[in-house]
Amino acid sequence: MAYESPAIDLGTLTAAADLSDKQYYFVKLASATTVNVCSAITDLPIGILQNKPDASGKQAVVRIFGVSKASADGTITAGRWISTSADSQAAGITPGSDTTQYVMGQAIQAASAGETFTMFLNPSNCRAA
Repeated sequence: MAYESPAIDLGTLTAAADLSDKQYYFVKLASATTVNVCSAITDLPIGILQNKPDASGKQAVVRIFGVSKASADGTITAGRWISTSADSQAAGITPGSDTTQYVMGQAIQAASAGETFTMFLNPSNCRAA
């Protein structure tokens, strides 16, 4: 079962839209104070959404570092580097092959598409070169 542990969250951001069905998805800055889900594999995520803001302007709690739950876009193996998919779920990436994607951390657990799993969120803001 997926789990979390004490981590660093930002609670000062707001949702740019209804994100109530995007808990544990990657989000990016939409402006200086708002976040929205990632919409391309080349987006630079700020972290993983921890709550379910149901309207624009509602508080968005974003985990920026530590152990977090994440929603898998496809099959993920434990130990795999993680980035965002085009629909803001977690996607496994291969160093040296997926050079347009940002490394956001590493899978602690394996998962299948649509499952919630545990990952170590450690954004490097570096591409998987």
